[in-house]
Amino acid sequence: MMLGTAMSPVFAQSGKKGKSASSASKVIGPKSGQSGDQVIRTAVPERPSGQKHVLGLRAPKLDTVRVGFIGLGMRGPGAVERFTHIPGVKIVALCDKHGERVEKSQKILDKAGLPAAASYSGSEEAWKELCQRKDIDLVYIATDWKHHAGMMIYAMEQGKHVVCEVPAAMTLEEIWKVVDTAERTQKHCMMLENCVYDFFELTTLNMARQGLFGEILHVEGGYLHNLEDFWDYYEGDWRMQYNKTHRGDVYPTHGFGPACQLLDIHRGDRLDVLVSMDTKPANLPEYLINKRGMSREEAYDFRNGEHTMTMVRTAKGKTILIRHDVSSPRPYSREYEVTGTKGFAQKYPQEGYAFRSDSPVEAGVMPDHENLSGHGFVSEEAKKALMETYKHPIHKELEEQAKQVGGHGGMDFIMDYRLVYCLRNGLPLDMDVYDLAEWCCLVPLSEISLDNGSAPVAVPDFTRGHWNDVQGYRHAFTE
Repeated sequence: MMLGTAMSPVFAQSGKKGKSASSASKVIGPKSGQSGDQVIRTAVPERPSGQKHVLGLRAPKLDTVRVGFIGLGMRGPGAVERFTHIPGVKIVALCDKHGERVEKSQKILDKAGLPAAASYSGSEEAWKELCQRKDIDLVYIATDWKHHAGMMIYAMEQGKHVVCEVPAAMTLEEIWKVVDTAERTQKHCMMLENCVYDFFELTTLNMARQGLFGEILHVEGGYLHNLEDFWDYYEGDWRMQYNKTHRGDVYPTHGFGPACQLLDIHRGDRLDVLVSMDTKPANLPEYLINKRGMSREEAYDFRNGEHTMTMVRTAKGKTILIRHDVSSPRPYSREYEVTGTKGFAQKYPQEGYAFRSDSPVEAGVMPDHENLSGHGFVSEEAKKALMETYKHPIHKELEEQAKQVGGHGGMDFIMDYRLVYCLRNGLPLDMDVYDLAEWCCLVPLSEISLDNGSAPVAVPDFTRGHWNDVQGYRHAFTE
């Protein structure tokens, strides 16, 4: 596996201080179809002999999904609570380094009338004991980023299916190890990307599948969220330190996941090449100076820019724009825009749809069908009619319960419910390990691009040649 020492860069560095954390890379060129251009490529390890892909993986049905939770800080307790509302689940074990967090989650089970789970705490290695249990089918990880990949790999090696909060892996070496472990063990490995279950996003995906937008050519997404009020709540300051020591889009999946599903990535198309640009750092260094008393020199030894933009092109000539900004004073936004040959969708700052006059929208669904214009959104009445008509089957089943249980408006509950549904019915999960790899790879690849003067970087084919075997993204259901 050629994932060790970094090759010598051929593009000028940006001048930002700090050591690059980029994975190994080498430059080749010119690339076919881009005469004169140089594209940075990273090593793609050969699939080990006897190992096979996990596209469409179906595992034996589980009458009861026996689950253990690792990480009970900011996200874990909410997941435990949601699982108390899902049929066919047994919460077997709870783990956190801090025993008081485990006890708080035990109270969630008690309130739900469920028996106490086995407790693991007090050690950095306690989670391994949970993974080694013979009575657990699924390990649910909600820890800090730096532990995700190692925990996923270990859980699969212990014969467990595993799901993990975002981002699930932060380096190319981690990503390839996770992919190889999932293929070798033939276990489900899914990233818990909740935003693909948002009511607007999932309805829009269903509209796209029905052809309302024509051919989708361009999608935008991002994570624009001022975290000033939250920095001190990340134990050990891990999230601030990651931004301080790494450059690029370090949290891409909320915007990138829905975009990749719309464009059938590794289900008929694949990510080809990306280019990243960023601004200089500003508000986060000033936060460190004003809130934590850090010296100006140390505070501005900060690698990540205030605003990072990454443009991705697919093999079939589609484009995706992803942005990251966690320090600007602006309203929360995942951006989410869909541009097709027949129509347009936007979630932020205003939810809306626009269509050409010859759009395939059904007459009678939209009150102003005869007055469609791509220059403006359809009326609010028409939007509501569209969203009701094209409500996704998942939402038809779960919408009311999801809104009652909660979790980011219900999309967290839908994510967990679908996970259990697929495991109990022996179906492929809604997201596979290749989605995990593709959506997380923006973290290291955007850094490589930025550290080489915004050079184009090839996106590896994590399926290693099988990206076109499945045609079209679909959710699996029982007959």
